[in-house]
Amino acid sequence: MYSPAIVAEAVLNGLMTGAVYALIALGLTLVYGVLHIINFAHGALLTVCMYAVWALVTAFGLNPYVALIPMVPAAFVAGYLLQRLVIGTASRGDDNAILLVTLGLSIVLENALLALFRSDPRSIPGDAAFEVLELGPLLLSQAKLVGMGVAVAVAVILWLVLTHTDIGRAIRAVAKERLGASLVGINVAQVYAVTFGIGLACLAVTACLLMPQLTVQPQFGRAYVLVAFTIVVLGGMGSIPGALLGGLLIGAIEALCGLFLGESLGQIGIFVLFILVLLLRPQGLFGARA
Repeated sequence: MYSPAIVAEAVLNGLMTGAVYALIALGLTLVYGVLHIINFAHGALLTVCMYAVWALVTAFGLNPYVALIPMVPAAFVAGYLLQRLVIGTASRGDDNAILLVTLGLSIVLENALLALFRSDPRSIPGDAAFEVLELGPLLLSQAKLVGMGVAVAVAVILWLVLTHTDIGRAIRAVAKERLGASLVGINVAQVYAVTFGIGLACLAVTACLLMPQLTVQPQFGRAYVLVAFTIVVLGGMGSIPGALLGGLLIGAIEALCGLFLGESLGQIGIFVLFILVLLLRPQGLFGARA
């Protein structure tokens, strides 16, 4: 048996990891809540953002956290244009076509990254991944602690934007009733593009938080988007608070399973929980029944 301090340390580190998972899920659940489709390109776009952060750090010597300043607006604009000029144009408003377009976009992006960077993992110099904060008997990763703080702040900001701004009210109106929103003068295509841009901006923040801790290769985003999808289902499709709370729960479960079952089986608890939620409460723990 492990001591209570070791279990507590594992849970706290898991919660910090889960907050970053939640940040990935925020973009996914926001796009689903408005466009009502699963963005299959989400993982590939996260990988693109990771490589962009790596390029900024290696080429210009930026601190990865400072890279947030250029990355977030650039990612928002890229997401806006991607939805407006590529996804929206190619799908012609057909939800089924949007699924195929995002799937095709994922394949194109992954293969383009493979052609450009090969399969060699890339990382940024520094020892940020090994820096810890001593809190009594507990050792907490500083990088994960920063990641948790930023992730929670982004979730709060996003919730405030959705509830207290005109564009937020427009996004919620389109998510609730697309036709009714268009009848009262809301530009639905514009809202779609803004939503996609916000989702990609969330991925840019995530990339800046993950790059000091991890290496990136062209298929990096696949594993993370599976966890993010589990969080979206767990928290309830389209729910911002649900994505945050679901991410924290998933992080804690992964940490405990890794502690008691071994690192290689750390994610088994996530997918067991995923199956149970689908069977027992398909609307999610924090979602409402349709």
